[in-house]
Amino acid sequence: MTTSATALILGATGQTGQQLFSTLLSSSFYTRIGEYGRRVTADDKVPAASKEKLEQHTIDFEKLDASGLDAKPWDVVFITLGTTKKNAGSAEKFVKIDREYVIDAAKEAKVSQGSENNQRLVYLSSTGANSKSSFLYPQSKGLTEEGLAKLGYKETIVFRPGYLAGTSRGESRVAESIFGTFTGFISHFSNSVEINIGTLGKAIAIAGKLGSDNLPASVGATKVNLDDGTTYTVIGNAGAIELAKLDL
Repeated sequence: MTTSATALILGATGQTGQQLFSTLLSSSFYTRIGEYGRRVTADDKVPAASKEKLEQHTIDFEKLDASGLDAKPWDVVFITLGTTKKNAGSAEKFVKIDREYVIDAAKEAKVSQGSENNQRLVYLSSTGANSKSSFLYPQSKGLTEEGLAKLGYKETIVFRPGYLAGTSRGESRVAESIFGTFTGFISHFSNSVEINIGTLGKAIAIAGKLGSDNLPASVGATKVNLDDGTTYTVIGNAGAIELAKLDL
């Protein structure tokens, strides 16, 4: 295990991404942070003490060859980028943002072919992700997981959390609020259905530090084996909660 690492984060302005971004900035383990995205965190939201180790770049996901993602080899690449069909506007746009942008950006950030690749990729997916699902959202998440795993990073770690508690969205979501009340009640008896986004953000940062081989058994991480021999590690909701109990 190294004593320090550099980290790239894509999707830092999202709900969980904000929590991960804050955790990375405050961690002494991560010595240089790159925040790349269609938009980046406002300057007044970044602690003064952390600004010297932060690099921010706005990028066009349609023109990734000009993004600068490949300018330097990041030790850990975190991706919390994603959307919903409703926010995207159509199924086609959803797939482009949620899957194509994610895989293409990760491919651009990977070190060049022929170089020794010690990079670790950590992706925020969703519970129920399944490339063979007949439903758009879980199918897209599953296909994205598999596409990322096949890029050739040293290892790929995927988080599949349940309901995300602690979010603060601009619009009112009645159904989501009702479901959150239900999962909040269930979470008193099970740690498999809900997780606070602060807890999730910390868990993702810790996974980036530890890597698959050093994850505690209590996390209950599993391996997905694809037909071509590619493997990747999956951490579920309960595992993320356990992982967040560790010190970063």
